[in-house]
Amino acid sequence: MIKPPLPPNETDRLKALYRYHILDTADEEEFDDLTSLAAYICKTPVALINLIDKDRQWSKSKFGTKFTQSPRDISFCAHAILNPEQTLIISNALEDERFVNNPIVQFQPKIRFYAGAPLVTDDGLPLGTLCVIDTQPRQLNHDQIVALERLRRQVLTQLELRINLVNLGNNIKQRQQAENDLRHTNSSLIHTLQELKYAQAKLIQAEKMSSLGQIVAGIAHEINHPINFIQDNLHHVSKNIQDLLELAFLYQQKYPRLKPIQEDIENIENIENIENIENIDFFFLTEDLTKILTSMAVGTQRIKQIVSSLRNFSRIDEAEKNTVDIHAGIDNVLLILQHRLEETTTRPPIKVIKEYSHLPLVECYPRHMNQVFMSILVNAIDAIEDLIAHQPEKKIDPQIRISTEISRERHVVIEIADNGIGIPDNIHNRIFDPFFTTKPVGKGIGLGLSVSYQIIVEKHGGTLKYLSQPGEGTEFWIEIPHNSGVSTMSGGNVTPLLN
Repeated sequence: MIKPPLPPNETDRLKALYRYHILDTADEEEFDDLTSLAAYICKTPVALINLIDKDRQWSKSKFGTKFTQSPRDISFCAHAILNPEQTLIISNALEDERFVNNPIVQFQPKIRFYAGAPLVTDDGLPLGTLCVIDTQPRQLNHDQIVALERLRRQVLTQLELRINLVNLGNNIKQRQQAENDLRHTNSSLIHTLQELKYAQAKLIQAEKMSSLGQIVAGIAHEINHPINFIQDNLHHVSKNIQDLLELAFLYQQKYPRLKPIQEDIENIENIENIENIENIDFFFLTEDLTKILTSMAVGTQRIKQIVSSLRNFSRIDEAEKNTVDIHAGIDNVLLILQHRLEETTTRPPIKVIKEYSHLPLVECYPRHMNQVFMSILVNAIDAIEDLIAHQPEKKIDPQIRISTEISRERHVVIEIADNGIGIPDNIHNRIFDPFFTTKPVGKGIGLGLSVSYQIIVEKHGGTLKYLSQPGEGTEFWIEIPHNSGVSTMSGGNVTPLLN
């Protein structure tokens, strides 16, 4: 037996073979059809598609045998690939010195006839053969040889098609991976953009609050001076008017009928229309002047309260933590929102019921907490107005209930509930998302509750949650640690802000 030598281009040949990724793959019908057809045309019991690996011969497709692989040293196909340009035909292996002592000739399967058409790539590298085998010596006619070689080309076509499909599959996988990577990158970019947009909006909001504080401080300074002047002088004006009224009263008592006393009339200078003096209701004038002065005093006091509430709400001088009265913060916000609580042409006044418990002073960021109260109370007012606008037939007594209590050790709770339109079920998981809003364009940008959540949960280590029933109302529940033991308020009082 003569062992087959290695082809001179063995390294390149193996690279080409491995490029197809076909070794040790499962049976495929496309290849099995070709071996079956080869056996039929050549009238042989066995047909194979054999590929020559480094040390073995491996069968991709087999007809008429169960053998899958054998050593390369005893392979007939290993000899066939040495001359890739023509089909190797062995009519009788016992008469060929290369094969006479071959174990597969001397023993099972006792090969006698072999014809192998090399499978050659476009660049001339042989991968193996399409071969037919018989245990009896025989010959192939010209048509059978031509048909075998044509079938050989079909095998190569299937190999190319297979590698193209594999490459296509790999390309699809790579494309899918690229798309997934791009989708992930886009998602990351969108998330980053969202965070930047959120940070920008928060920065703008913080700058607006800071600007508001500065404006309020300036306005307060300008308003307080004339208001203090008016308020301080009201006392003196009131006293002077009282003295004048008392003098007039005494004069009237002494001269009840001014008209007949001509000599006295002549002595009174700068008085015209003396005949109208008797028509003046002195007692009404006295009472009305007192009421006017009282109203002026109340008005100036209210202006001072509003300015004070604005200053407390903006808290420009309290950017850091401070120990404050939570109830005072809520009251300041309510005072600022007073105009929105009053009666309108479409609804009665919104009643605010305050149920304040004994609370300690709370260590917090006052300006930020006031921002939370403002956001939730504005939403409550909007919800009530939306319910009345969308369900005018529903008779409601519009009200906002604010209650406070100590929930557990060193924690306080503020509950703000309204009987407005409620939150739709389909947006419950989105109301704390940045920029999510159900309000029309120009009515809000969807930062109020998102910022409130960050202030309560992240900035204060607290809890912000809610309960809502569509058409019935919403209750927000705020819990924050107070870190203080000083009691500030009387508890259990129920005080309506508006009647």
